[in-house]
Amino acid sequence: MEYVIIIISAIFISNVVLTQFLGICPFLGVSQKMSTAIGMGAAVMFVLTIATLVTYIIYYSILVPLQLEYLQTIAFILVIASLVQMVEIIIKKISQPLYQALGIYLPLITTNCAVLGVAILVVTKNYNLGESIVYAISIGIGFGLALIIMAGLRERLEFANVPQVFKGIPITLILAGILSLAFMGFTGII
Repeated sequence: MEYVIIIISAIFISNVVLTQFLGICPFLGVSQKMSTAIGMGAAVMFVLTIATLVTYIIYYSILVPLQLEYLQTIAFILVIASLVQMVEIIIKKISQPLYQALGIYLPLITTNCAVLGVAILVVTKNYNLGESIVYAISIGIGFGLALIIMAGLRERLEFANVPQVFKGIPITLILAGILSLAFMGFTGII
């Protein structure tokens, strides 16, 4: 039952993009087309899951026994940067069009605060390894869901009669705000 609560909470209630406002740069930058949103969502989910697994192991098998917990942020950033480089190489080999479409946003996963935030939250929440992996996958699914919803809305807006003053970034920010309010409704705060 606890795993179900973690999954539902990470995807809907504490959606990393729409309620915690982490990872906004790729959210706004890559959500113009559905295909790139799906690709970025998959890449972030992969990096989140592997980074959480590796940082969990490093934290509890190296940093804690040596009483070097204060180095967690530096160690986590190094792990995340290495994983993103690996993902970038894999995507470039497997799907050149996706690599071109993601452009600068793919290396920006390294600085995506959502990835680092999840690694730190896993330690803060004292999750065991299984809960950590489930949490990371669920956060990745929530991130991908937010990207896909935003991409779908933005694709529909291309054919809508939007006033000139709101075209581009203004309507995108309005959409992001409305989506955020909708997802915050899951928390029961509104």
